[in-house]
Amino acid sequence: MTIDRLFLFTGALLGFTAVAAGAFGGHLLKTRLIPEMLAVYEVGVRYHLIHAVALLACAWAAVQYPHPLTRSAGWLFLAGTILFSGSLYALALTGIKGLGAVTPVGGLLLLAGWLCLAVGALRA
Repeated sequence: MTIDRLFLFTGALLGFTAVAAGAFGGHLLKTRLIPEMLAVYEVGVRYHLIHAVALLACAWAAVQYPHPLTRSAGWLFLAGTILFSGSLYALALTGIKGLGAVTPVGGLLLLAGWLCLAVGALRA
């Protein structure tokens, strides 16, 4: 499978799971979580969905602007989404505060993804 198809496929799956997570939060968790934890969960959903779209952009950029940094951006978005949103979901659902320590690592990966996408587009 080519990298563009892999990123398109993975971005679509991330989009699907983000919408499902949002529906789960909006319907089932709304009455089960305290407002602060629901807000944490919703931040996870927001970044999950945004970076699903970013991964779709990487699929397009992998063809239009082929460069190692452009490809790296997709992998960074994927890993960053898993760590950032995943840690927020886990924190909201379990209340284990230590899980919040993973969130900034995911955020740094997301930032690195955006930077790689920008630089890769310029250098391609």
